[in-house]
Amino acid sequence: MSYTSILTPSKPISSNICLGILLVGIGLLHSCGPAKRINYAAPKETMVKSKVKSTRFLTGADNVKSYLSLLKGKKVGVVSNQTGLIAYDSIYPIYDTISQSHLDLIAHKRMHLVDYLATKTHVELTRLFAPEHGFRGTADAGETIIDGKDSKTNLPIISLYGDNKKPKSEQLAGLDVLVFDIQDVGVRFYTYISTLHYVMEACAENKVTLLVLDRPNPNGTLVDGPVLEKEYSSFVGMHPIPVLHGMTIGEYALMINGEKWLKDGIQCPLKIVACENYTREMPYSLPAKPSPNLPNDQSIKLYPSLCLFEGTPISVGRGTNKQFQIYGSPQLLAHPFSFTPLPNLGAKDPLYNGKECCGEDLSFEPAPKQLELKWLISSYNEWEDKSKFFTPFFTKLAGTKQLQQQIEAGMSEEDIRKTWQAGLAAFKTMRTPYLIYN
Repeated sequence: MSYTSILTPSKPISSNICLGILLVGIGLLHSCGPAKRINYAAPKETMVKSKVKSTRFLTGADNVKSYLSLLKGKKVGVVSNQTGLIAYDSIYPIYDTISQSHLDLIAHKRMHLVDYLATKTHVELTRLFAPEHGFRGTADAGETIIDGKDSKTNLPIISLYGDNKKPKSEQLAGLDVLVFDIQDVGVRFYTYISTLHYVMEACAENKVTLLVLDRPNPNGTLVDGPVLEKEYSSFVGMHPIPVLHGMTIGEYALMINGEKWLKDGIQCPLKIVACENYTREMPYSLPAKPSPNLPNDQSIKLYPSLCLFEGTPISVGRGTNKQFQIYGSPQLLAHPFSFTPLPNLGAKDPLYNGKECCGEDLSFEPAPKQLELKWLISSYNEWEDKSKFFTPFFTKLAGTKQLQQQIEAGMSEEDIRKTWQAGLAAFKTMRTPYLIYN
């Protein structure tokens, strides 16, 4: 059976929605467009109304009033990292009498969800779970995260990266609710959605409710790239989706349940606190780095295209201050731009450490409106020994062997893109029932 509860604003659903669609609504969307709807019909559904009446944008985590009552009196664990922030002005008006001038001063300040729950509420936090890069987000990509204690709250931290990607039964023992609050960037090989999958599976097996605090997808308007083929599934791509999926983490959780992607088709007891007054077209600048090597909006926009270089001998700027905004290698000598990677936070031993690399600076390039292949194709064409350009990791990132074969065969980007269209159309149809936002 499926257990799904969604906290989300809505307006009356349009009359052309077919019978059987499940309307989930709370509050008013105000001026943010047409109805929000979900037609993923769960056999067991609990409707919970939002306690927030606001015309301003709120993340799910900011919507404190709506979920705090679900946590009080429960033993709670939290899956989060440095992105799990809530705005101060979402907290103080609820609990304290405070002047408007003071509110104005703190309106743009944020504190971590865990720090808040541990000090400002009566929630019984028992343990924390950390994804790739660790709980406070300082580890290198791919670096093994070890268990430990959080320095601020002294709560135990259980790593969900390395050998223990899925919470064990004993690690969930005694928990009533597990909160998932991680900022995603809407890209298949960004591993937070793989962590979500394993957390959902563990919660389903151990009958622990998973509360997802939704956040916008900064690449939320883009659906593009090859759809992953099952034989190339890995932790950097678990599901048959394109590189850019255009969904929030909450919508993605609904799809994991609805498509029965968990082991044996089991269903996670799922509750979602939706963003308020949000549409997919809204620009969203992240208040914190989602990982050490995505330092700004430009890197997040370029990441889907440049990350494919991670399966080649090309540096994407790790070890500089323009990670995922530049690319190059010592071999691309035709380019006048150069950089020299050196160890820094998130890159203790970067590719081409201490060696001058030639390439391109894309930090002022207009944000891509699609998955761009032009930089990958041009670098391949310039590479001297083409037989050593692609590594086995490239196929895991691409989710298919076909993309490498197409580039090696000299296909144009336009012709390659044509081969994606049938898969993208099928995916868009598949994801429609799970969309919460317009």
